[in-house]
Amino acid sequence: MTKLWTPICDKLGIEYPIFGFAHDVATVAAITNAGGYGVYGATRRFPHEIAEELATIKSLVGDKPFGVDLVLPPGMPEHNSREAIEAEIPQEHKDFVEGLIEKFKVPEASGPGMRTRFIRSAEIERDQIEAVLDSKVNMFACGIGAPSDVMQAAKARNQTTLALIGSPHHVQRSIAAGVEILVAQGYDAGAHTGPIGTYSLVPQIVDQAGDIPVLVAGGVATGRHIAAALAMGAQGVWMGTAWLLSEEHQGHMHPVNRDKLIAAGSGDTVITRSESGKTFRQVRSGWSQAWEAQDAPSPLKMPYQDVLVGDLLGAIEEHDIEPLIHSGAGQSVGYFNSVKPVQQIMDELVGEATEVLASQAKYLR
Repeated sequence: MTKLWTPICDKLGIEYPIFGFAHDVATVAAITNAGGYGVYGATRRFPHEIAEELATIKSLVGDKPFGVDLVLPPGMPEHNSREAIEAEIPQEHKDFVEGLIEKFKVPEASGPGMRTRFIRSAEIERDQIEAVLDSKVNMFACGIGAPSDVMQAAKARNQTTLALIGSPHHVQRSIAAGVEILVAQGYDAGAHTGPIGTYSLVPQIVDQAGDIPVLVAGGVATGRHIAAALAMGAQGVWMGTAWLLSEEHQGHMHPVNRDKLIAAGSGDTVITRSESGKTFRQVRSGWSQAWEAQDAPSPLKMPYQDVLVGDLLGAIEEHDIEPLIHSGAGQSVGYFNSVKPVQQIMDELVGEATEVLASQAKYLR
């Protein structure tokens, strides 16, 4: 029987070379249980939450492998001090945010937002890293940054190391740091993404990576995309947007966001720094348009932008401010128009990829 397979399947003990990223415990577990490799996005979680949530995923998947992803950008402040960051935010930016609150009549948040629960800082990062190293997770992935000492510590715990990169210039540095799997993340991708398109990026990274396995991220939505990834020399795909409309993820999804994702086409996403200070692809909304206006100040760098807008972002969803509600998503969002179980999404991806790969021999004579 023909089966979708690459060497990374045997290397990691998975059925299919499909890696699924999500911020939701149930979704990550479902991806792993469906034969893929679920990866939990834990950057905005307290260290004790990371420990508890990874233990929960472990209880749901048993001996099947799963991973966790942290964003570890260089240059963050040393201490988890909101007061120190707020003192450096320009008044112009504070006034602009107050203007948004007044224009859209946003009530005050009942508590800190997701981006202001703590400050992205070296202090928090150290504790998050320790929580991951002390867990039973099988993979330590880095969405931004891949510090050598962290990668080496993870490998010492028998955790596979992985890094997402958006430029061929990052290949050798990542390998030297101890990264064992590279994710070539193209411009199409949701959330933090770079300027190079997936088709231009992947072959360059594959060529430089040598024996290091490469996964493709950015615009991957169907089995045809998976077949194309393998044709470019990759050993699998890394998908995030695909799972936003899974049944399992709906407990983590605001209903307005769900409806906006269903309605969105590939041209309805924008890259903005207004979310966190880093480039971030999301569905176009009143939020992104406000920050694109002529009178809008340039977003601040991370974590200053986090602190500037974090409570407001939380209040927007808490109080159902429909024009400003938005979600990170890649250009692949145009392929996902209904809510389905993770298993069905996986079956459709695998079925189409297998069929496409089997059919390609007809182009050879």
